Amino acid sequence: MAKNDRIDFADLKLFLAIVRCRSFRLTAIELGQTPSAVSHAIRRLEDRLGAKLLNRTSRSVSPTDVGFDLAARLEDGFNQIGSALESFEAPGTGRLGSIRLNIFADAAHLLVAPALPEFVRVCPEVQLAVVVDNRPIDIVAEGYDAGIRYGHHVPEDMIAVPLTGPQRWVMVASPAYLNKHGTPRHLRELANHNCLQLLLGDNSSYRWEVNVPGETPPLRVPGSITINDTATTISACKAGMGIAYLLEARIADELGRHDLRVVLEEHACAEDPLHIYYGSRRYNHPALLSLINIIRKQQSLPEISRVHA
Repeated sequence: MAKNDRIDFADLKLFLAIVRCRSFRLTAIELGQTPSAVSHAIRRLEDRLGAKLLNRTSRSVSPTDVGFDLAARLEDGFNQIGSALESFEAPGTGRLGSIRLNIFADAAHLLVAPALPEFVRVCPEVQLAVVVDNRPIDIVAEGYDAGIRYGHHVPEDMIAVPLTGPQRWVMVASPAYLNKHGTPRHLRELANHNCLQLLLGDNSSYRWEVNVPGETPPLRVPGSITINDTATTISACKAGMGIAYLLEARIADELGRHDLRVVLEEHACAEDPLHIYYGSRRYNHPALLSLINIIRKQQSLPEISRVHA
């Protein structure tokens, strides 16, 4: 059809972004445009195709059957383009477009925030959207290009790349708390202490997975305070509110300054490495490889040559 020759390639990418984000506003933020410009581009695309691609209401946007089919075909095409650019490995091939990540708070603090300055230097034109979210989600269904979680939380049908070595969880308290309430010498003594409860993203309380020779039983501990945020838990622990169960790497500074002390260290628990993961059929932007390698280098891990599809 002659009119299809005039379809703007950028409009097709914008359409895919809307299908991912399910929102004109979020798409506009991701692409650095105004919502009216996004809306105009979609109207232009529908005009030139002669088909309605999106159902719009005041609260949501979703693809029509025709739009869903077009998005699937376009995604396959962009997968092939991405693979071609990735294998070409020419300077600048990974410096355009956008990446949308869903990561949990500790990974944001430990991995992504330190990597941002170098990523911006290497990929200055990439639009990187980072959503910090502790909920267990389907990253493909919710329109993300990749996520970061512990290895055992990565769905089996995802491609996963480790970003760290094994992580260690420890029980810690402030010197003031230990001076007032004593230092526990055995796990059973935790029953006499206030333990800061960790609320998971699915609103369940986390059982401390302590290390015991021959077994690793989840441990229920008493406590009057429940928190779903690591930074707040650290603050409460430093203020002498109780014993906390935290990722050791997350409190390296506090341990170094002796603001917090590890207790019952023989029961510290080794956890899976943190992984970045993505759907095998998702279009993996070449800049994703740059981000992965920046993080791995900062974690003293060898770089990888490509993201596997």
